[in-house]
Amino acid sequence: MSMIMAKSQEAIDAYALVKSLQKRFVDKLNNLSLTLGENKKFEEVTWLRDEGIHGGGSRFESRDNILFNTASVNVSQVHYDEDETKKLQSASAISTIIHPKNPNVPSIHIHISLTQLRDGGAYWRVMADLNPSIINEDDKKIFEEAIKNLSYSTYEEGIKQGEKYFNIPALNRHRGVSHFYLENYKTSNKDKDSSFALSFGEGIIDTYINIIDNAFKTRKEFSVQDIKTQLDYHTLYLFQVLTLDRGTTSGLLIHNQNDVGIMGSLPTFVNKKLLQSWSKNVQKPQDELVKALANVLNEQGHVDIPTKEKLASIVRTHYKKYPQALSMQASGNTIPSTVSNHHKK
Repeated sequence: MSMIMAKSQEAIDAYALVKSLQKRFVDKLNNLSLTLGENKKFEEVTWLRDEGIHGGGSRFESRDNILFNTASVNVSQVHYDEDETKKLQSASAISTIIHPKNPNVPSIHIHISLTQLRDGGAYWRVMADLNPSIINEDDKKIFEEAIKNLSYSTYEEGIKQGEKYFNIPALNRHRGVSHFYLENYKTSNKDKDSSFALSFGEGIIDTYINIIDNAFKTRKEFSVQDIKTQLDYHTLYLFQVLTLDRGTTSGLLIHNQNDVGIMGSLPTFVNKKLLQSWSKNVQKPQDELVKALANVLNEQGHVDIPTKEKLASIVRTHYKKYPQALSMQASGNTIPSTVSNHHKK
């Protein structure tokens, strides 16, 4: 079995774009491992959607336990070329999260994707957010300056949507310190849109690599309290991803063939008691979801592969039972139609 690629030139070009970003990022991360870590390269893992008929993808997972808590650089392409009843023609994406092991080195999340619809329409989704466990103002300034320089006229809109999307109302705080998010982005010039997505992705990758290269070299010492702060922040990250993030939920509801890959954004350990306590902060029926998520964790809060599979199943089951709860998830200025795109016209 092999992955069957989408047929349209637009999808072919988009897949080449996200693959080039994946290679750029992985090559630079591997170089950090060579110079600062265990010299263990990221390892590729592939998956197929419906035995490859509807595409699939590959992710590069970290194997360097000195530098990374968990890290995954994912690329996928799903399509329905043979099923003209679907709204979606194809979706090509890179989605990556890097959680460094050192609590003084910030995490990052990047997502760039092109959705092509059956009616000929297409739009980009562009996201980048810096997620430090311990805030460093220099890192924040460098990242935000890069966002401003790379986003051009989309800057104000992207910041506005990002601040809204990554807000966690139940905890009265945000996930991360710097957020950029464009949903349903398109202009009258598709070539320029593609060039924007590529240059933005390249620039953010390079900026992040520069930030963490410096941080790994200059912030080698950290305390037990720093580790505790990181654990609590990783708990916040898991909470936001599994209760508010539409991209994660959509992926889990559409199919169950890449659960571990979709859960690749989760850190290795979280604070189980802290997560349990947050069930009191959310509205019904989300309290049931938070309790169920916490209950599958062991006392150490270890998020291993079997646990990721259980967490994915819990999220999927919850929203099938309470579809109205999807309206309680995060959104920018527009609500993405990710799940409905996979339905019949």
